[in-house]
Amino acid sequence: MSHPETRMKTDVLRPPFVSETLDVERIRKDFPILSRRVHGNPLIYLDSAATSQKPQAVIDALSQYYSEYNANVHRGLHTLSEEATAQFEFARKRVAEWVGGVGLDELIYTKGTTESINLVAATWGEQNIQKGDRIVLSRMEHHANLIPWLRLAEKSGAEIGYIEHHSDGTLDMDSAASVIDERTKLVALTHVSNVLGTVNPVKEVVALARRFGAVILVDGAQAIPHFSVDIPALGVDFYAFSAHKMLGPTGVGFLFGRRELLESMPPYQAGGEMIRLVTYEKATWADLPQKFEAGTPNIADVIAFGSALDYLEQLGMDSVRAHDKMLVGKTLDAFRDMEWVTVYGPDNPELHVGAVSFDVEGIHPHDLSQFLDSKGVAIRAGHHCAQPLVKSLGMGSVSRASYYIYNTLEEVDTLIDSLVEARKYFVG
Repeated sequence: MSHPETRMKTDVLRPPFVSETLDVERIRKDFPILSRRVHGNPLIYLDSAATSQKPQAVIDALSQYYSEYNANVHRGLHTLSEEATAQFEFARKRVAEWVGGVGLDELIYTKGTTESINLVAATWGEQNIQKGDRIVLSRMEHHANLIPWLRLAEKSGAEIGYIEHHSDGTLDMDSAASVIDERTKLVALTHVSNVLGTVNPVKEVVALARRFGAVILVDGAQAIPHFSVDIPALGVDFYAFSAHKMLGPTGVGFLFGRRELLESMPPYQAGGEMIRLVTYEKATWADLPQKFEAGTPNIADVIAFGSALDYLEQLGMDSVRAHDKMLVGKTLDAFRDMEWVTVYGPDNPELHVGAVSFDVEGIHPHDLSQFLDSKGVAIRAGHHCAQPLVKSLGMGSVSRASYYIYNTLEEVDTLIDSLVEARKYFVG
């Protein structure tokens, strides 16, 4: 059984959606939702940092599973179960290759980045973090990579240290060098900030952590959708990411963990699938990765994610990244000429991925979001699950436009024109 073929073509790019890298007009035809109209206007979806839209190939893969071979995995000897298991494990193989060729037993299926990080905090963290130890985070972490460590510090008596960032949103490596010390047991860092769009220098932080034998976990939720990530080359101990931000379904995530660490950690949840032997008195655990995959997994969505990777592979991640830089660069260029717009994050698209957060003087972000929605433009407004970071910017909430492979230069123009119109409407 194979994944449904992705309908792509490689002919010459055509206006009006001209990109130096992707045939965006062709791509858009593969996304049914982009044909929607919102309040009478064509949908312009600029909220992919929250979740990306799904191509027809992914939707078809979900339908195919439920229509043709819906069965539980790893448990049956009948044909449907064997087909489902083969596709489920083939998806794991695809993901393992996608992130640099990690071991299949080092890649754990979870519900998402949040569960992946909580898994590490509740197992490795509780087993290894003690009173007086230091957990180092950056000031730009999503709540998913902040709250689990705050809870662990409160429970264990460890302290939290923070790496500062510069005014342009880039990580302050002098701060990192000062806060990572001999008491540091864990460094947990976002690869790309979901608010600032900053691409953090993970390798440099890993080098600092290794000087003191600290373990390093990276939140890759906003990174993997936009550029190639080679986990072994980064040298990290744990790397967490989700499927739904890169064309896949919701409810699927992944945790890479170094084999030695995963083997030393206790199970996160107990139940079916994660056992080797059970008696009425005790139980022993299955080998990796099943040790951390209790219960019936999200089979259909895992399989469909394989189709999402097929789709991105045909596009090429270098082209995906180049297209992203083009859209972000155009946005930043336009905002420089709008003195009533404040941008948060690096001004250089080489250091800025996917999401552009901003504030329009005189307009609350929630009001701006509703105004843009009336034009069919979907952005995000709020603290973006990074409340301490947004507060440190002097804001209660900010607006965010985030792009992906199906967005066009024309849509950036519409966003800018709509902001000008909103400014006139609210401020005069």
